[in-house]
Amino acid sequence: MWSYLWWSLLVLVVCKDITVMAILLPSQTGVGSVCSAPDPNLNYKPVIGILTHPGDGATGRLNNDTNASYIAASYVKLAEAGGARVIPLIYNEPEQLLFQKLELVNGVIFTGGWAKEGLYYDIVEKIFTKALERNDGGEHFPVYAICLGFELLTMIISQNKDIFEKVDAKNSASSLQFVENVSTQGTVFQRFPPELLKKLTTDCLVMQNHQFGISPDNFEGNIALSRFFKIVTTCLDGNRKAYVSTVQSKTYPVTGFQWHPEKNAFEWGSSKIPHSEDAVQVTQLTANYLVSEARKSLNRPPPEKVLSNLIYNYQPTYCGYEGRGYDEVYIFTQQRSLL
Repeated sequence: MWSYLWWSLLVLVVCKDITVMAILLPSQTGVGSVCSAPDPNLNYKPVIGILTHPGDGATGRLNNDTNASYIAASYVKLAEAGGARVIPLIYNEPEQLLFQKLELVNGVIFTGGWAKEGLYYDIVEKIFTKALERNDGGEHFPVYAICLGFELLTMIISQNKDIFEKVDAKNSASSLQFVENVSTQGTVFQRFPPELLKKLTTDCLVMQNHQFGISPDNFEGNIALSRFFKIVTTCLDGNRKAYVSTVQSKTYPVTGFQWHPEKNAFEWGSSKIPHSEDAVQVTQLTANYLVSEARKSLNRPPPEKVLSNLIYNYQPTYCGYEGRGYDEVYIFTQQRSLL
């Protein structure tokens, strides 16, 4: 008993000298949370336009209408993951309507695919020209050109449709090699954590799915290309042949990818697509950069016109049961006239 009393007194003496710090909730302090005021120089409801591509995205399995065009849903999800909504730009609808829709968006994505001539090539060139004009006019208007999109911009800027050569980079994952002494500031990689940037150079974190590429020497050797773009990364194909994989315009918010940033998180039709946490983070950060650039656009069209033309007015088609190709596509066979 005396031992118990002794320990009780000791505890009381020790506790007397201890200051108890109470943890109070904000509601108990009388001080509420403080929300930052919106930046008037940013657009918090950005909309990205995505140009449709000829076909149904499934070699006619889903729709063999000769006027059909499609957008793989993974590109839509890429924009949405960054915090934007999407308006489809249907490449073969009347140009007047197409360019009216272009006035509703704050940036554009040119997707992957195969079409390199005819109406599709002409429309890509016209939209790209308008994007540069909007930037020259003082509006910040970003462009993401992915795989075929990058190839088309390269052809348009160089004025050479034969500038690409065959490479062995079909359905394969790879690393990215950053050009020596290149700065990532002002590029899609500017907010990548240092650890992830390092992993990009050693691990296969990006998906390649193309048969054509352009060597760094040929790219730099073309005066128009070297003036417009800086090379940020290169890759090696299956034969250890180097090709340009990421470029950034020197004067415009235009980014070109030979690889597919959208696939890591949103496509499952190939076992080669990397789905690790690091790979998905690459997709997310790529989406964040696009939309952060689109928020700098102060184009704010009437909300009712935006709402009636959003991708939500269409239903995606699931095609992943084939175990190859895209998982979901939006198919467009009828020309909408809502504006």
